Amino acid sequence: VQLQASGGGLVQPGGSLRLSCAASKDIDMKNYGMGWFRQAPGKEREFVAQISRTGGTTSYSDSVKGRFSIARDNAKNTMYLQMINLKPDDTAAYYCAQKGVRSGLLPGTRVSDYAYWGQGTQVTVSS
Repeated sequence: VQLQASGGGLVQPGGSLRLSCAASKDIDMKNYGMGWFRQAPGKEREFVAQISRTGGTTSYSDSVKGRFSIARDNAKNTMYLQMINLKPDDTAAYYCAQKGVRSGLLPGTRVSDYAYWGQGTQVTVSS
């Protein structure tokens, strides 16, 4: 399984970005819950958002709730993270992750809940 995250960049406070996470063709992404995490320099990797395998259920960390939106297009084997009203504290490397077992539930908020990880895409929010 390979996950390819993209869409990061430099944006001013208040700006927007959309991250994408494409799964390799050897995995049918629709069978697995997925999530986004982020890691700032010197800090631990933290949960951002998660989505069930059908996309019908989502949850967010308190720090991004109301500003970020997670979605998936199973036909394209791709997951997204729409980010608006970005703040300097959102600066981090963002990682997508996939649950290792099939489940209809949300995959979880812990790093250990996920088996596969993308390489990360850098988001920098600065004026």
